Amino acid sequence: MKLQLLRPPSISYNCSPKFTLRYRKKKLNPGIPSKFFTISANKVSRLVISSRNASEADTAVVVDKPPQLTPRFEVFSGFPTPFGATWRDGGVNFAVFSSNATSATLCLISLTDLPEKRVTEQISLSPQNNRTGDVWHVFLKGDFQDMAYGYRFDGSFSPEDGLYFDSSKILLDPYAKAVVSRGEYGALGPGEDCWPQMAGLVPSTTDEFEWEGDLPLKFSQRNLVIYEMHVRGFTKHESSNSKFPGTYLGVVEKLDYLKKLGVNCIELMPCHEFNELEYYSYNPVLGDYKMNFWGYSTINYFSPMARYSFSGIANYGLGAVNEFKHLVREAHKRGIEVIMDVVFNHSAEGNENGPVLSFRGLDNSAFYMVAPKGEFYNYSGCGNTFNCNHPIVRQFILDCLRYWVTEMHIDGFRFDLASIMTRSSSLWDAVNVYGSAVEGETLTTGTPLSAPPLIDMISNDPVLHGVKLIAEAWDCGGLYQVGMFPHWGIWSEWNGKYRDVVRQFIKGTDGFSGAFAGCLCGSPDSYQEGGRKPWNSINFVCAHDGFTLADLVTYNNKHNLANGEDNKDGENHNNSWNCGQEGEFASLSVKKLRRRQMRNFFLCLMVSQGVPMFYMGDEYGHTKGGNNNTYCHDNFINYFRWDKMEEASSDFFRFCRLMTQFRHECESLGLNDFPTAERLQWHGHAPGMPDWSETSRFVAFTLIDSVKGELYIAFNTSHVAVTVTLPERPGYRWEPLVDTGKTAPFDFLSDDTPDREIVIRQYAHFLDGNLYPMLSYSSVILLLSPDETM
Repeated sequence: MKLQLLRPPSISYNCSPKFTLRYRKKKLNPGIPSKFFTISANKVSRLVISSRNASEADTAVVVDKPPQLTPRFEVFSGFPTPFGATWRDGGVNFAVFSSNATSATLCLISLTDLPEKRVTEQISLSPQNNRTGDVWHVFLKGDFQDMAYGYRFDGSFSPEDGLYFDSSKILLDPYAKAVVSRGEYGALGPGEDCWPQMAGLVPSTTDEFEWEGDLPLKFSQRNLVIYEMHVRGFTKHESSNSKFPGTYLGVVEKLDYLKKLGVNCIELMPCHEFNELEYYSYNPVLGDYKMNFWGYSTINYFSPMARYSFSGIANYGLGAVNEFKHLVREAHKRGIEVIMDVVFNHSAEGNENGPVLSFRGLDNSAFYMVAPKGEFYNYSGCGNTFNCNHPIVRQFILDCLRYWVTEMHIDGFRFDLASIMTRSSSLWDAVNVYGSAVEGETLTTGTPLSAPPLIDMISNDPVLHGVKLIAEAWDCGGLYQVGMFPHWGIWSEWNGKYRDVVRQFIKGTDGFSGAFAGCLCGSPDSYQEGGRKPWNSINFVCAHDGFTLADLVTYNNKHNLANGEDNKDGENHNNSWNCGQEGEFASLSVKKLRRRQMRNFFLCLMVSQGVPMFYMGDEYGHTKGGNNNTYCHDNFINYFRWDKMEEASSDFFRFCRLMTQFRHECESLGLNDFPTAERLQWHGHAPGMPDWSETSRFVAFTLIDSVKGELYIAFNTSHVAVTVTLPERPGYRWEPLVDTGKTAPFDFLSDDTPDREIVIRQYAHFLDGNLYPMLSYSSVILLLSPDETM
């Protein structure tokens, strides 16, 4: 994701381009100013208050003065736990945290009143009867038909003290399980409002889903092949022919395609509720409107994005909840795990100029890192930073993760800018946290902690035991923790070092042969010393942020003019190579080289120890025209092109499918530990003579495999073709399987390849002499088989 830094005026954080993601200007567009909420004409003159226990309603007393409440509800003081709205004892308990508010009001809003900004019912909460510690609560019995809910909080509005209380705002409960607002993706609210009112779903006893016995798949992480994907972008293009384009149900329609591709784990880009109209503005370059397409700007963490569902806000958002569950259930039926990309580093409320939606109006100084004068720390690059290690915030995050695992059956999480979760919170007090001062450790706001309480809680939580935990181990404050993220032996990391080294070596940069060999082994230099394993490295060459695989070999420079920011946004250091000509229009020889390079990258990904991950569309060569920061485009730039995939089905898609299948078949390509000399031997142009010099552009190795016997894998990233001498294996001979220097279908000699035996015989004279010719910029896999000629 990330974007133009929005810094507080008195705080400065430098982000090294080498270690951070891309930035863009975050111009919040609140649309036409919202009018204040009005109260529905349905009014009452009395409030029923009882003791804390709902079973003691017969002891209730009548108070004449409190405002608006219809007789359809009985009101009790309620319970401080659990947080959120919870059905119990024939009613609903509401509990929400706010330590600095002076008063609170529960607002009940019907779906018909919501667009008109009317509160249907409101219940004032008494600080004496409806507050326990810093938790406000109330228990209601009655008719909740057609009701959503939110809160008003009153208190000091003093940004210089980090307080933003405003009783005119209806706030979304952070624990709401579904969000009701606009029902149609990209459609403005009433009065062309970009930020229409949102409300939470009031639960009921009928909120059920038939899981059909679904259980976690619990795949060993070392056996995963991860596919990073965008729910809307996957099926929104007309060529998908989906009945439910751009939705969770649309993804379900294409799960068999992912199964065929060899994917057994999908990583969903943000599916928590966010506002796609956050950056809504006319883009004269493309003649459309900018959207928050990627979704890295969460509004509510317990709710699935309603406008990714076919049902929208039907049944007060429960339709979206059930469609998401349906996606998870159907993925599991096909042997595909589901990981969510979660954004606990910041929220959609931005900096001091952003909207007041939820956390800010509840208790800004608790939920966000704020400086002594109220400025927002901005380690996220998006205006604010979630106060992750504050006790109430870390409990909130843990509750959220538990919910998605227990209620939504999610298999794991990828944490965006996870290094923020290792920073000390504002108002950090070592005495309160540890019981005494920490010698030698300066625990100021934002200090990286060696044992962050939040990471400790997640890592050792019994409910989350066995769940995949993946960290994007850096942030926009310059903290880079790849290989050093606090891990408790279970966290994996997006291995940014793998990406950078592999890009450099494959394009033929000197000085990377040794580092490249380390990448092939699962990056032991980063993970072995800390007691971790190869599967702690999530290997990737391309992801949603940056060049696609096709663009990586087509462009030397970013081409982001379509974003409307004069090409100033996005990363400038891409380690890409256009193979001799910039852009898609190139000579035939350049295009052939590009296709070889794409195969080289994908082959490298599949034969490396660790967990391979590739991005949606890379399997057919999707292009974004050289745009490496497509956060704002709800159009063809980000849509999966099913028509292009069909065109590539006999070419690059076939190669990718066969390579993922080959990885699954090999016991040696998903090891539980780093390979040793007993299994792996390095070679150069001659057997047993690897070249690790500064100018070397050739790496080869043999790998013992209990299923395939032995593999010979080599990469020639020089501009010069070579003939390599293969290791001698008496009684056996090497046979080619993969050669990226050949055109399809001969790049992968599967059993059904036409004239396969003829192709192999064409190389017999080389193989008889234990030789194999390799083109420049090519890679090969050879298998050892018994020599039947002996």
